[in-house]
Amino acid sequence: MNAVFSAAEDAWRRGPDGDDPLDRIADALRGPGYIVLPAPLPPALLGALLRHFRSIDRSRFQSAGIGRESEHQVNQFVRTDEIFWLDRSNPAVAAYLNWAESLRLGLNRRLFLGLFDYECHYARYDCGSFYKKHLDAFKGSTNRIVSTVLYLTPNWQPKDGGELQIYAPGSDEVIEKVAPRFGQMVVFLSEEFPHEVLTSHRSRYSVTGWFRVNNSLGENIDPAR
Repeated sequence: MNAVFSAAEDAWRRGPDGDDPLDRIADALRGPGYIVLPAPLPPALLGALLRHFRSIDRSRFQSAGIGRESEHQVNQFVRTDEIFWLDRSNPAVAAYLNWAESLRLGLNRRLFLGLFDYECHYARYDCGSFYKKHLDAFKGSTNRIVSTVLYLTPNWQPKDGGELQIYAPGSDEVIEKVAPRFGQMVVFLSEEFPHEVLTSHRSRYSVTGWFRVNNSLGENIDPAR
């Protein structure tokens, strides 16, 4: 697994044309506000994450809900996916979180976003599952600033559905339709872009995450410990 860690660290090396991938992501967030990355992570890490995902007993996944804390509720008219929150107990996940940490630091240096931490979970969409149009930032909170979705669905085909449909801010205009191809990732501003997951016609796997700011005030700790 050491090779997975080193490969993840090497993922930020400059490309053949001397371009810095962190610069490219930052420029996209500064400009259009989102970017689709065809293959930002090394294959060894992607394979390890998929194996870990598949090894988790189905009973440990929970029905995903909407809202936060006291307002949280499961609403299957809005979303029908299942989630499993991630931590550093698995080496592949730890390697991915190290990669995300380097992205957090890079975005803070370039964009001064004040990103404080990163939370993420596996998301499983079975055949017929969906997530209706929504924003990632909770109402009355600016906690989530940058969203990420890394796709782990092997051998995805157009007939499989499950695309991420991104809308223009405050509009019903579709500006991007992201295929959940294995290894592809989308990064976007959480508060700006309504989006939805179209109905999946086969099992669809992803790692969904958010970079957050620290909104702690007095005894109100946000993000929660």
